Parts: sequence; C-alpha cells; structure tokens
Amino acid sequence: MVSTVYEPLATGESSERPGLEGSLGGGTGYISNGLEEESKSSRIIRLVKKYGQFIGPGLMVSVSYMDPGNYSTAVAAGSAHKYKLLFSVFVSNILATFWQCLCAKLGAVTGLDLAQNCKRHLPYKVNITLYILAEIAIIATDLAEVVGTAIALNILFGIPLTLGVILTVVDVLIVLIAYRPNGSLNLIRWFEAFVAVLVVMTVICFGIELFYVDLGPAKDIFKGFLPSRAAFEGDGLYLSLAILGATVMPHSLYLGSGVVQPRLRDYDIKKGNYMPDETDIENNHDDYKPSLEAIDDTMHFTIAELLVSLFTVALFVNCSILIVSGATLYGTSQDADEADLFSIYNLLCTTLSKSAGTIFVLALLFSGQSAGIVCTLSGQMVSEGFLNWNIPPALRRSATRAVAITPCIILVLVAGRNGLSGALNASQVLLSLLLPFVSAPLLYFTSQSKFMSVEVSDRPERTKHSFSLRRSNAKNKNEYPKGGTGMSMDTELQEMNPDGHTTEEDSTIEYRDMSNSWFTTICAVVLWTIVTGLNFYMLISFASGKAVHL
Repeated sequence: MVSTVYEPLATGESSERPGLEGSLGGGTGYISNGLEEESKSSRIIRLVKKYGQFIGPGLMVSVSYMDPGNYSTAVAAGSAHKYKLLFSVFVSNILATFWQCLCAKLGAVTGLDLAQNCKRHLPYKVNITLYILAEIAIIATDLAEVVGTAIALNILFGIPLTLGVILTVVDVLIVLIAYRPNGSLNLIRWFEAFVAVLVVMTVICFGIELFYVDLGPAKDIFKGFLPSRAAFEGDGLYLSLAILGATVMPHSLYLGSGVVQPRLRDYDIKKGNYMPDETDIENNHDDYKPSLEAIDDTMHFTIAELLVSLFTVALFVNCSILIVSGATLYGTSQDADEADLFSIYNLLCTTLSKSAGTIFVLALLFSGQSAGIVCTLSGQMVSEGFLNWNIPPALRRSATRAVAITPCIILVLVAGRNGLSGALNASQVLLSLLLPFVSAPLLYFTSQSKFMSVEVSDRPERTKHSFSLRRSNAKNKNEYPKGGTGMSMDTELQEMNPDGHTTEEDSTIEYRDMSNSWFTTICAVVLWTIVTGLNFYMLISFASGKAVHL
C-alpha cells in the first residue's frame, strides 16, 4: 500500500495538491484563518485608501449648507424658539442629502451637470425659464455670502460695511486663479483641499464655541430634534422654510452634479476609455460620456463621501449655530425680530468672553469665504451649462459678483445694519421658494431610463436592468430629437435571443438602466410635494396678513 506524504510548503509557495486541507487537519484552519484575516485587513486598508482619493467633492458641496445664510436663519430661530427648530435643521439636512445623492448620480451617469442636462434635453422656453430662476437663486445665494463676509470683516477689523462688501470680490479672484475644471485631477484636488481647510476651520471654531456656552440640560437639546408645533405655526413656519432654503440651496444641486466628473474622466483616461483632444478640452469635455466601468468604480465612493460630509460637517455646524444662539439669545431682553449676527456677537462677548464672540465671527468669516468660492463656481456651471456662453470665465464671474454686491451696497447705504440682517433672512426664504422649480428637472432626469442608461462595453453578463437597443443609420448619432429624449427617434427595442445575442449583433448596443427605482421616485415626488405645499402655505399666510418673522 503506497502512502502519500505531503511536505510543508515554503513561504509564499502555493499548491493545488488534492487532499492537502484534510492532511494538514487543524493546522490548516490556523493558516487559513490567518490568511483570511490578512486578506480582510488588506481589503479594509485598500478601501480606506481608495475612499481617501474621493474626499473633496462632498466637502465642497457641504459648504453650501453652512454659509452665512445658515447663520442668520439659525440665529433668528434659536433666539425665538431655542432648540425647538433643531427638528427643521435635521429634516432639511436629510432632504439635502437625498437630493445631493440624486445629483451625484445624475452627474456620474450622464457625464453632465444639471444645467447641461436641462440645455440638452428640455424645450428652449423651459430651459430659459429655468436659467432665469437659477440665476436669481445664484444672486440670492451670493448676496448671503457677501453680507456675511462683510459683517465678519466689520466686527473683526472694523472695516466699514460698504468697503467690506466690495472686498468680497476676493473669492472671485481665488476661483479665477486656482480653479481649472478641465485641468489635471491633482490641480483640482489642491483647490478642493483649500476649500476643505476653510471648512475644517469652521468646524473647529464651533467645537470650541460649544465648550464656552452653557447649553442647559442635554434632554432639551435632544427634544429639539423631535417634531413640535413650533415648526409649523406662525413665524416658526417661516423660519423652518428659511432653514430649508439655507440648507437645500438651489445652487448646490448644480454644484453637486458638476463636481463628480473629474474623477470619472481621470479613470477613463487612465484606462484608455477616453482620449480627449484639444477640441474636447476647449469644449469643456461636453461630449464625454463616462464608461460603465468608471461609474461602477467611482459612484459608491462618491456617494459615501458625500453622505459622510453632509451628516458630519454640515449637520454639526448647522446644529451648533442654532444651539449657540438658542443658549445665548433665547429668553433674554433681546427681541427675536432684532436678533442678528451683530447681537449674538455682542451677547457672547458680554456674557462669556471676548474670545467666544471672536471665535463665532471667525467661523462666519471662514464659512463666508468658502461659500463665496463655491457659489462663484456654481454660477459658472449655471451660465455655461444653460446657455453655453463663449465668454471668458473671468468676465462671467465678475459680472455675477457685481450683480450680487450692488443691492448689498444699496442696503448698507439706505438701511444699514438692520437692512443687511433682513436681507439675509429674506434671501433664504426666496431660495426655499425657488427650490421646487430648480429641483423638478433633477427628479425628472434621474427617474427616466432614456437619460440614465449607460452603454455596456464588452460585458458578457446581463442583468435584469440591462436591455438592448438597435439603432438605425442616422446621420448624426449625437443629435437629439426635438423635445429631448436623449436617444435617436429611430432607436428601437430589440428582443434578445435565449443565448443573449440579437439577430443583428453588429448593430446592437446593450445598455444598463440606472434610473431611480420606483421607491426612490415615490420618495422624491412626496418630498418635493411637501416642500412645494409648505411654500404655498407660507405665501397664503403672507397674503392673509398672518404674523410671520421677517
């Protein structure tokens, strides 16, 4: 009888000997578990490293949710209702996160931002109307950044408000010098890192601020995150909508759908799926369509980074502003209608310390600068996407900022400090009113398979979300029919044979449908309807003369 003896394997040596596992017995389990643990740890390290490559876009988007408009509305809400409107902050953040995920998905699948999709797929009149509304939203947002930065400069350095408003053009210069959307990914990452530093400084300031302030019982803060009548009655509704407008800002939808492409494009260039020439670069890569491989490789990390940024940085800062204002202003002799950024600074200085007030205003300055930079970037996406203007970016950005600072200067000269504070709150309510119009195309595009289908290249496997299309010979494959379907009018559904091939294999292109599921679509429509209904309710309250906080 011949017995088989297996010798121990050298380190790094592999073997396919039959019966090896059984021969080694318990020792095999030990080695196998060790290799499994090593494999798990290696995988975790690899995922963390890859996640690190995607840090940036989410932080830039989060800037939109903690700009000076948030300060103004949160201060007013905290002074009037203490912690009760934390519920409005939390719900607004959830809504913002949901829509931003749709934005990231739209930008990744189509390769276009929201403005470019509107230009390409919507009728001309609808496109122009949306552009006008988007520009109004950009100006209202820019107004908040300008006012917030001017107030911070006035408090910290004694710079007159009028001069402070003029000095806010600095962030435009930063964007002009530093941001190159069609440049290398490394250059874009440096720009993102600069914005991230401002964001981190804002977070640090509020982390310190919370230690200065006497917050009272912790249960009062936690109860603020629960629904209450205060959020839906009188000035509470107005302030809740102002918080919504300050959190889910229309310009952030264009930004969120426009900052995801560089990493997709970088992936396709490295893999040889996309080779841009000078014409592509001059046209802002308008013809670039992300490959399915690039989408599969990047989308999950993009959305994960977005969720982490919004549910940590943005939510923390927004809640901190309201908590600090509620703890310092609520129940004092300070009238809620007069509560503003100046008053909370003065109160922090008198009741706590000079450093507490200074830290609060430093946070305002950091957020104002970062938000101004991001808003300028969004304005560029809006004009170039909707209208495809062939004008120098410097001229376009300067013109937008000039339009924004003009009413600010007039307000300072006519109404002074009170005029600026009122303008801040009113601008956030205006943004809330514009939100349903700006977000409707986002919901429409992401729920339609004709826009959210990606070509499957050299993939033998088929999924239930894949389908085949047969194109007839069209003169221009990239030409969209009037009314915008995103596909040729001669495109037909082609039945698949049992083996997965069509009878006309050479003319068949397979697509994967990445549109929203029915559940996501229903949630989106319900949320959109609620926001629209609350806006109309507030307008009716105005018309009927009910008291709301202005």
